Amino acid sequence: MERAKVNQDISLNEYKDVWVLAETVNGKILPITLELMGEGRKLANDLGKKLVVIVPGYDIEEAAKELLEYDVDTVYYVEHELLKDFSTLGFVEVLSEEVKKRKPEVLLVGATSIGRDIGPRLAARLGTGLTADCTGLEVDAEDKKLLMTRPAFGGNIMATIICPKNRPQMATVRPGVMSRAKKAEKNNADFEKILPKLSKEDIRSKLVGTVEHDQKRVNLTDAKIIVSGGRGIKNKDGFALIESLANALGGEVGSSRACVDAGWIDSSHQVGQTGTTVRPDLYIACGISGAIQHLAGMSESKYIVAINTDKNAPIFDICDYGIVGDLKEIIPTLVSSIESGDFVL
Repeated sequence: MERAKVNQDISLNEYKDVWVLAETVNGKILPITLELMGEGRKLANDLGKKLVVIVPGYDIEEAAKELLEYDVDTVYYVEHELLKDFSTLGFVEVLSEEVKKRKPEVLLVGATSIGRDIGPRLAARLGTGLTADCTGLEVDAEDKKLLMTRPAFGGNIMATIICPKNRPQMATVRPGVMSRAKKAEKNNADFEKILPKLSKEDIRSKLVGTVEHDQKRVNLTDAKIIVSGGRGIKNKDGFALIESLANALGGEVGSSRACVDAGWIDSSHQVGQTGTTVRPDLYIACGISGAIQHLAGMSESKYIVAINTDKNAPIFDICDYGIVGDLKEIIPTLVSSIESGDFVL
């Protein structure tokens, strides 16, 4: 048994560095990449390892070069014409080959539509574990294992998971949770182009066209101002008030889970542990009591304003400014002041 343990330890010691999988759309780096880089830098420092970003795609050299402006040690960009359009099998094929070859100790992927697609398949290809939809990452001070924290049982508890016997330690990370990487004053990072072996036979699907979405897309993750409604708005019509304030401030409309479950608003507006995690400059919670699941999704906001008729609501324990009163009276007054120029942020 002791001999087996030693051999296992030697095998694990072959793995090094913290990797971040970058995502691009139309040649532009997505914000989730910078969030992963910010967290990846902390993990790399705690582990005494390097931070590496890998960017798969086609005609992406300029986008990949933008990452050199940040605190990163190496940027790989994987260039192939068959990677121009996203395909699960194509991306997994090239990424699995590079991971097997270069052996990262940690691999971070965004919990986006792309990351949730390729993350589990990539982990299966590599024979390792994957902790999905993480909201917290840290390095154990004693044995240096990655501690990956995520909501469990509908968000009622937080589970911390480790991957002790396999590498890389993989996690998909919820967008909007981590602070974005900041640009470095000077960086001497390595920059390397990878030309993978990839054939049409490796990809079983083909993109035949795209359809533009006419409806305005909700972008809570990047919003600087969010006005959210909760059970206190009473009914679906209450969101007209929420929207009026959001429009006056140039912000987005958010919601608690209770309103989504009641069918008052689409789930794309949901903020919280089981919705979108946000960190805007200003978060206005209207008629939201402050359940722990909701607070976990917005407590990192720069400024929090709460409007509620219940002066004992938990939301008042974490807000910067609280207004006790009827939102049907308060919101129209705020909107009127903003539109008249009497109230300026």
